[in-house]
Amino acid sequence: MSPRITLEQWQTFRCVVDEGSFARAAERLNKSQSSISYAIGQLNTQLPQPVLRIEGRRSVLTEAGKILYRHAEQLLKQASDAEAVARSLAMGFESEVTLAIDALQDVGALAASFSAFSDQFPHTRMRVLETTLSGTTEALLERRADLVITPEVPVGFSGRSLRGATLIPVAAPSHPLCLGRSEVSETELRGHRQLVLRDSGLRRNVDAGWLQAEKRWTVSHFATTLKLLKSGLAFAFVPKEWIVDELRTGSLVPIPLGVPMDRHIPLYLLVAAKHAAGPATLGLADILITKLGD
Repeated sequence: MSPRITLEQWQTFRCVVDEGSFARAAERLNKSQSSISYAIGQLNTQLPQPVLRIEGRRSVLTEAGKILYRHAEQLLKQASDAEAVARSLAMGFESEVTLAIDALQDVGALAASFSAFSDQFPHTRMRVLETTLSGTTEALLERRADLVITPEVPVGFSGRSLRGATLIPVAAPSHPLCLGRSEVSETELRGHRQLVLRDSGLRRNVDAGWLQAEKRWTVSHFATTLKLLKSGLAFAFVPKEWIVDELRTGSLVPIPLGVPMDRHIPLYLLVAAKHAAGPATLGLADILITKLGD
């Protein structure tokens, strides 16, 4: 069933409410007062209940009008957004940009970049793929992502350097590797249970950061890693950037190794198809490099 009321009528209704009178609404919409009066009269007739009533020289919302005013605002905004999207598409802006982020990248550090992208390309959706190890590379090679943040630059691609991540060995303060210990050897470290993030790739599996400990638990998400670490069941090498709050509060502590095993891993931003990338993809790449570049 086609709508009986036009967008122009809803716009007139909203303007009369906002301005408080037919005369001011007519001035704002550059129309005659009689045309405004006619549009509202038609609106009141077409709806089951009137939306406005006249009290003296003012137009006052009825109870039904108060509800319909909110719906009119939403309807007019959706129509405006649809036109804006059409203009963006006509200018060549993508409707969606997909970014694959390796688990080593602190997602919290991307918030400012995402905000800037939203301001610059308000009608382009963003899809974020959280990948691990070879899964990030696969997202790039299989063109499932327009951009990737990855520690590995495949042959045939060039990447822009980002800040990277520093892996450090940590555990709960109650863990045997930390409780009352002043120094732990690498051999002793290997004898304890280690948490490792699962490689999200399907074609090959990589075990970055694994010491080939006798006991290994593999998990899929960083949130799981944190919970198990805090329980004291295992240790793990995790990016220091992930656990700033935990280190500050002492819920996780660095393992006191005799020989430091901290490892800095560089991260790179890659464009899947640079020559075919649209303005939103390239815009997001520029924003990420500006905010996260070395």
